[in-house]
Amino acid sequence: MIKHVVSFSGGKDSTATLLIALENCPRESVIPIFCDTGNEHDDVHAYLDYIESTLNVKIIRLKADFSEQIESKRMFIARDMRTRRKYATAPVFDAEGNPVPKRDSRGNVVMHKGEPVQKTKKIGGGQRVRWTNKGKRRALAALYPTGNPFLDLCMWKGRFPSRKAQFCTEELKRNMAVEFQLELIDQGHQVLSWQGVRRDESHARKDAKKIQRMNPKMWAFRPLVDMTAMDVFELAEKRGVLPNPLYKQGMGRVGCMPCINCKKEELRQIAGRFPYVIEQKKDWEAKVSACSKRGYATFFASTNSPVQMKGAAGRRIDMDIFAEANIEQIVIWSKTTRGGKQLNLLDGLIEPTACSSAFGLCE
Repeated sequence: MIKHVVSFSGGKDSTATLLIALENCPRESVIPIFCDTGNEHDDVHAYLDYIESTLNVKIIRLKADFSEQIESKRMFIARDMRTRRKYATAPVFDAEGNPVPKRDSRGNVVMHKGEPVQKTKKIGGGQRVRWTNKGKRRALAALYPTGNPFLDLCMWKGRFPSRKAQFCTEELKRNMAVEFQLELIDQGHQVLSWQGVRRDESHARKDAKKIQRMNPKMWAFRPLVDMTAMDVFELAEKRGVLPNPLYKQGMGRVGCMPCINCKKEELRQIAGRFPYVIEQKKDWEAKVSACSKRGYATFFASTNSPVQMKGAAGRRIDMDIFAEANIEQIVIWSKTTRGGKQLNLLDGLIEPTACSSAFGLCE
């Protein structure tokens, strides 16, 4: 028997995908699943309840648990006795500015894929790889499961996700959904995985296939690939289904709040409408910082921070980086005009109860 598993996030695309699935498949074979990351707004969970009652369906909630990983990390930290140091490096050039090749112990040029490897040199005094005794005490006092998947994941990793290390999607959503569907296959079912993907969402999805075979008993089906965002909203409206209310509160997406890829204007709206969300992230930064070997962690990546660039020269200025890139400072930046230097004088005009939509839903 074929099971139609619909990945439901509470957003516009997954809502439209669920509507199409219910209209075209036997209702008893449609299984909506929601991966609870622990970083959603309360309105998302309320919207799940609304969809269940409106469409007469049961949405299965999946939630990751990192208790075992956290316990393993506690044991590793307590036993860590490494002595080596890790150094920042820089490429070496000769007097004429040409790259100096790296040589082995016999004086031969080291090659990689037919090209000579450039020599590098160590910068600064390096950083101890092992946990310091002070760092151990700090981390072991804080490193206990909280029951919130997103926070526990970050405490285990000792950092928050970033655009180049977006492990939140993999650990909190993809792995949970795949595991659920593989269990259905083990029970003897074939699985059609319904995914709300549109080609116009991003460059990475411009070639998304409408249907794709994942393994002998599992296919991915993306019914929205040729649709636009407005097509999706109209599809739900014609069927009498309201959009997630967050879309009328300045949000461009309704998954994590905020997402680590959150745009400047959306973060400004979050800070103005839901200040308690920013307070929560301040608390998370403190908890994850305590579990980090370097002693600090910022919700948004600090890669482009001027202080971070100085740190590349080998200076230990971790707390300077945190002071410049923590959630409070990023929120202040979100309230500035283009260039990030002058505060927007109209920022105080945000009315928390006023409708604001990037999709024209307030008209």
